[in-house]
Amino acid sequence: MARSVQITFDCADPAALAAFWTEALNYQVQAPPGDFESWEQALEAMGVPPENRNDASAVVDPEGSGPRLFFQRVPEGKQVKNRVHLDVRAAPGLEGDERMAALEAEADRLGAYGATRLERHEPAPPLAAGHIVMADPEGNEFCLD
Repeated sequence: MARSVQITFDCADPAALAAFWTEALNYQVQAPPGDFESWEQALEAMGVPPENRNDASAVVDPEGSGPRLFFQRVPEGKQVKNRVHLDVRAAPGLEGDERMAALEAEADRLGAYGATRLERHEPAPPLAAGHIVMADPEGNEFCLD
């Protein structure tokens, strides 16, 4: 039986990073448990003190097929380049100039949400279709592919 996967991000601001990734992936913040209308209500009922209410957040694929992303607050900042990164498939089926234009448009869109463009890799057929390396608001690298 195949196993499901959750991708976990260590970060300084789980709510803000979750908000960024909802935009990047067209995901949504995971709904609160039970009959609670908001996470604030749920955390209040659970007795979580206000200073700990941004210790974690999660986003999910609204269609239920993609992995859950979990964001947990840690005290230390990012130290080195990611050894694992996400490839955001922003131009499926496109090639050449059309592909790169779509990737540039997505890089600009995500820049408005706090992403940073790091570098562009031009297409080099037959194996490399071209991509743009980005960083999320906390510096985690990802590729627009």
